[in-house]
Amino acid sequence: MTTAHVDPLVARMRPFGTTIFAEMSALAVRTGAVNLGQGFPDTDGPPEMLAAAAEALRTGQNQYPPGPGIPALRAAVAAHQRRFWGLEYDPDGEIVVTAGATEAIAAAILGLCEPRDEVVCFEPYYDSYAASIALAGAVRRPVTLRPGPDGRYAFDPDALRAAFGPRTRLVLLNSPHNPTGKVFTADELALVAELCREHDAYAVTDEVYEHLVFTDAASGHVPLATLAGMRERTLRISSAGKTFSCTGWKVGWVSGPAALVSAVLRVKQFLTFVNAAPLQPAVAVALGLGDDYFTAFRDGMRARRDQLVAGLTDAGFEVLTPEGTYFVTADVAPLGGRDGVEFCRSLPERCGVVAVPTQVFYDDPEAGRRLIRFAFCKRPEVLTEAVARLRRLGTAR
Repeated sequence: MTTAHVDPLVARMRPFGTTIFAEMSALAVRTGAVNLGQGFPDTDGPPEMLAAAAEALRTGQNQYPPGPGIPALRAAVAAHQRRFWGLEYDPDGEIVVTAGATEAIAAAILGLCEPRDEVVCFEPYYDSYAASIALAGAVRRPVTLRPGPDGRYAFDPDALRAAFGPRTRLVLLNSPHNPTGKVFTADELALVAELCREHDAYAVTDEVYEHLVFTDAASGHVPLATLAGMRERTLRISSAGKTFSCTGWKVGWVSGPAALVSAVLRVKQFLTFVNAAPLQPAVAVALGLGDDYFTAFRDGMRARRDQLVAGLTDAGFEVLTPEGTYFVTADVAPLGGRDGVEFCRSLPERCGVVAVPTQVFYDDPEAGRRLIRFAFCKRPEVLTEAVARLRRLGTAR
């Protein structure tokens, strides 16, 4: 067989085809369905941020920014983390700006993992995690999150302990968690920290939904890096996309001890080199907005969550109420569904709504076979229309 007839893609990446988000979004365009699949808002971010971006575009801030990011944004990230989480990071050496959280995750894994190193992660997981681990030649050690009788996702502590071993290099933690909406509890975070210290492992924490915790406004989000002994071994990742409704800007950042951040930067420079020069000063402005912005943002998303949860329940789904993020998970069994992929592929034709099947985010697809994910980061009138369409599923049975 000639090379013309062989897939030229390296073997480790062949399991990764077109993402489920691209497939479902294309289906939404083709059918004119309401797209509650991909997690992007349908409104723009704060006007102060948009004005700052326009000003930067007009005033010549369009060339390469410094490799770690412009000083104003790094300083704003440091001030933001001190203000909200009590974490101290030096803007010069402990923070690097990336092309969104996705690049940050890839650069962290590529920078820290040798081939055959093991990465502990929680399934279901955002799809770039598995791809980044494969690119590094590392090995996934998934721990399954399962919904309990109370509707909360949790993991078996013994399964987490068993996932750690002599080849464990790092744990990849996402809280608030996509796609389940889970917020890891204090006890769960304490166990992750204990195992990292015991096995001398690093932690890479994806915290892009840090301002979207709905369960306990008093304590809110708790970064793993705030726990004893964890700041020095944790790379903390966040981005502007989710908090400021600008997912297309792809401006993220990594914070951590200088040696770990340097590892990320040395990989990042050969991925994108730099990114988003005129958008970086605008994100710096957004990070400095008053508490009223962040409170209103959280409360508005919580109201949309409640609207969609009520609507999905009324339409006949068994709904798992999320504690954070943009997303609601629902079981399709009450509507006669047995497989989430099949259900989602047929949903646009059946009622004109797009969702995402959760099973594609598992190493063990049976654990999420009947679960699908809806995004509620849309205008209330869009959610109202989507719910009206979904009710047709119940009446059609």
